[in-house]
Amino acid sequence: MGTNGSTMLEPLRQGLPPIDPAGVSSSASCALPARFEAVRGARQFTRSTLGQWELGHRFDDVSLVVSELVTNALRHALPDETSVAVHTAAYEPPVRLHLMQWKSRLVCAVRDPSHDGPAERESEEDFAAESGRGLFLVDSFSDGWGWHPLAGSLRGKVVWALFRLG
Repeated sequence: MGTNGSTMLEPLRQGLPPIDPAGVSSSASCALPARFEAVRGARQFTRSTLGQWELGHRFDDVSLVVSELVTNALRHALPDETSVAVHTAAYEPPVRLHLMQWKSRLVCAVRDPSHDGPAERESEEDFAAESGRGLFLVDSFSDGWGWHPLAGSLRGKVVWALFRLG
């Protein structure tokens, strides 16, 4: 990951005080196209990365959370379809998945171009609705999650979920 990636994730790191950013042992990221097939690609990237890190046994939980975060980014954080077509033709894909491993933690983070934070549902009935269950699942299957606006000249936000390892 280059300097740009480090700068982008600095707010993420600051948001996780028990984790020393210098202690990241592994990180990987992939750009995802503004199409719903990107969710499958994100899962494949997650499977491959966790396999390389010998964390394949955590794939089910992590993959579920990655799928929800990527789906939310595609569904809620992108402009309408016409803008997406123009945007993706001219620029880098607007959604990016980052996986970072510390000694005892794994973080998956999804960057998207929207400044709006993810909206949690207010009631249990909202959680039961198909469209409202994403953050409920993220909350249930991870050990914590949050989001931060991107710093500096970068537009958008990062939504992250943390998993304790070992």
